[in-house]
Amino acid sequence: MELDGREFRNVLGTFATGICVITAMSENDEPFGMTVNSFASVSLDPALVLWSLQNDSDCWPAFELAEKYAVNVLAADQQDLSALYAQKGKHTLQPDHYTVGEYGLPIIAGAVSSFECSVWARYPGGDHTILIGEVKRIDSDSSKQPLVFNAGQYRELR
Repeated sequence: MELDGREFRNVLGTFATGICVITAMSENDEPFGMTVNSFASVSLDPALVLWSLQNDSDCWPAFELAEKYAVNVLAADQQDLSALYAQKGKHTLQPDHYTVGEYGLPIIAGAVSSFECSVWARYPGGDHTILIGEVKRIDSDSSKQPLVFNAGQYRELR
């Protein structure tokens, strides 16, 4: 039986996810970021997280070179940032959207949480590359609600 790609994507969409903007510095020291919903924990000791990057993404070359990155879990009121940094060619961070973290990484202002990571490993994963990062620093604001995505649209926790 051959799997229908559209149906597979729709069924995957039934799993509610948070929305993150993964940020890094380009080799020219320009801050950039892209929206993803493929973030997960891997290990507590050492502290490892993962996300996946589509191999034909316009950000793939920059993340292939980056040795560190930050995972920024967006807050419920940051839907505009999610939409902006999900657009092809719209990955240069606007100056008022970030601060610089302890490890020199762009950290999205107002995010629920941020994980500053060094690259632990990269693995092939079909049409994606799986990036595993060792978490070096975390920041979190427990007063904020996360931005949630399910069945093709943004949702709110209640």
